Amino acid sequence: MPRGRPKTKTTTVTLRVSPGLKAAAEMAAERDHRSLTGLIEVLILNHCKSQDIPVTASKKETSS
Repeated sequence: MPRGRPKTKTTTVTLRVSPGLKAAAEMAAERDHRSLTGLIEVLILNHCKSQDIPVTASKKETSS
């Protein structure tokens, strides 16, 4: 399988935010050395964890 491609299927989430919020999120992602998608994924995972909402582990999470 080509490097960098997910080994499991993913799904698309589309959302609308203000340009200012998008710019801030892009800056936060860059400072954290992540993509915008990666940042949003981490934020959602952390929130679910804090609320005791189960999330199916991905390959990336189980390999660390």
